[in-house]
Amino acid sequence: MKSRVDETAVVFQPFTFTVERGKIKELAMAIGDQNRVYYHVEEAKKEGYRDIPVPPTFGTVMDFWGGLDFDTLVQTLQLNPLKVLHGEQEYQYEDIVCAGDVITAQARVVKQLEKKGMKMIKLETEYKRDGDTVMVARSTIIERP
Repeated sequence: MKSRVDETAVVFQPFTFTVERGKIKELAMAIGDQNRVYYHVEEAKKEGYRDIPVPPTFGTVMDFWGGLDFDTLVQTLQLNPLKVLHGEQEYQYEDIVCAGDVITAQARVVKQLEKKGMKMIKLETEYKRDGDTVMVARSTIIERP
């Protein structure tokens, strides 16, 4: 694989997202997670949380509702939206995120490769609360030839 561009050239605008109980509940319902800590603050507090905690893939909710939308992503990276695939996604939690937290996130391109005519772009988004990193999301976007 060969590098296509300066790997640190693209840094997206930061965004802020306030974590809401309703959005946590919506995600839990959508993925069929019955864990009561995602639905009832009393249950969450009984389990030792400050408030209702977010499910593991909640970074996607923050991105969708507060941050880097698909149109901005494909325009900035000069991709054909009809040929874009989501290659992989991972979340690394450094601390628990709960309802009421105000999260500031910023995405950046960490690597761009080309293999067999496909562009592969690796993104990393860092999510911070009060200046401290609480989560890092890593994803790969693929543009088919």
